[in-house]
Amino acid sequence: MASETMGAAVGGPALTGAGDGTRYFARQPILDLRGRVHGYELLFRQAPEEGFRGDGNLATRTMLDNSVIFGIDRLTGGLPAFVNCTRESLVDGLVRVLPPAMTVLELLEDLEPSPELMDACRKLKSLGFRLALDDFMWRPGIEALLELADYVKVDFALTGRRDRAALLDRLRPYAVALVAEKVETQEEYREACADGFTLIQGYYFCRPVLFKGQGVPVNRLSQIQILESLRSTPLDLPQVSELVKRDASLTYRLLRLVNSPVCAIRQEVRSIEAALLAVGDDVFRRIATLAIATELNSGQPSALLRLAFVRGRFCELAAGLCGMDPTEQYLLGLLSLLPAMLLMPMKDLTPALPLRNEIRQALEGADVSERRLLDWLIHLECGDWAQCDTIVELCKVDPHSFMDRYADAVVWAEDALCYAE
Repeated sequence: MASETMGAAVGGPALTGAGDGTRYFARQPILDLRGRVHGYELLFRQAPEEGFRGDGNLATRTMLDNSVIFGIDRLTGGLPAFVNCTRESLVDGLVRVLPPAMTVLELLEDLEPSPELMDACRKLKSLGFRLALDDFMWRPGIEALLELADYVKVDFALTGRRDRAALLDRLRPYAVALVAEKVETQEEYREACADGFTLIQGYYFCRPVLFKGQGVPVNRLSQIQILESLRSTPLDLPQVSELVKRDASLTYRLLRLVNSPVCAIRQEVRSIEAALLAVGDDVFRRIATLAIATELNSGQPSALLRLAFVRGRFCELAAGLCGMDPTEQYLLGLLSLLPAMLLMPMKDLTPALPLRNEIRQALEGADVSERRLLDWLIHLECGDWAQCDTIVELCKVDPHSFMDRYADAVVWAEDALCYAE
C-alpha cells in the first residue's frame, strides 16, 4: 500500500482538490484473528498520476485536510488510522497535525534509518504516535527502526512461506505486532495464523468458501421474502409487518435503527407499523434492508458489514448523478457482499433475489451499466485509480462528486453500524 499517497493544500477542499484533477482516498480494514476491525489503512492519491510523485509536505497536507474536515475518528470509527509517511513528512514534523493517539505512521520500505530520521521517530513516539514498518524486508541497519516499531507489515504477495519463516525468526526478539498484508485466500489466512501473525490485511474475507449442492438456508429465504415485499409500491403494511415480526433479532435491529440518528426521527417509535408511518416508504425500505443485511452477516467479520453499508450508501447517493434508481442501487451495493456473508457463490443466490434481471446480472459481475457505480467503488477499495478514472469518464460525471459521496457514505456507515450491532 506504500505507493498510494495523495496530497492537497492546507485549507483547500478535503477530497476534490482544485484544478489538478481528482483526488482519491479509500480505506482498507486491518483485522484481528477473530475478524474484528483493529484499524484502517487510509490510501490517498493525487490525480491524474497513477502513483504519488509529490513531496512529503503535499501528502501530509492532504491528511490534514481529511482529518480536519471529516475527522480521522469518523473516517475510521474511532479506530487507529494507518497512514503512509515519507521521510520529509516525518523529519519535518508535518505529521504532527494528525491526532497521535489515533494514528499509526507507516514508514515506507525505502526509508533508511539515518540519524535525522531516527531522531524524528523518537520524538514522534514520545508524542504518542505508533510506528509501523511497511512491506518489511530484512536489510542491514534495520534493527534501529525495529527497536522503535509497534507493527511490522509483511506482504504475502512478495514473500513465500519459507522466506516469511526466516523473516519471522529474525523478528522474534522484537516486541512488534505482525501484520500479514495482501492476504487473498483462505489458505493464506490459515498460514498467517499458523505463522504467528496477529493482524490480517487483504480481501480474504470477501472471497466465499464454495459448498457444492448447498441451498439457501430457510431463515435466509424468509429474509429474502422480506426484501421482495419491500419492493411493492406502495408497501403492503400488514404483509411487511408480519414478515418482519417473525424474526425477533431482525425486529430488534430494525426498531433500533429507526430510533437512531441515522433516520433523524425525534419521536419514539415502538412498533414496525409506527416506524413505517413515521419515516415513509422510501426510508423504511432502506433501513429495513440495512437491518436484514446485518442479520445476514451474523457470525461473519464486522468489516464485511461496514463494507456492505458503505457500498449500499455510496451507490444510493451516486445514483442520481448517473440517472439510476437510488433504491435499486442501494440494494445492489448492499447485496454485493452476500457471497461472503452466506459463504455461497453469487450465482446460487441471485435466482432468489427479488430484483430486475439487469441487477441480478450486475451482482453476478456482468458488464452492464447498472454495475458501474459498484465497479467504481470496488476499484477504489483496491486502490486501482486508473480503473476509477475510466468509469468516471464512462459515466460522464464530475469525478469530484463521486469522492464526496464516498466520504459521506463512509461516515454514514460508521454511524449506522453503531446502531446495527
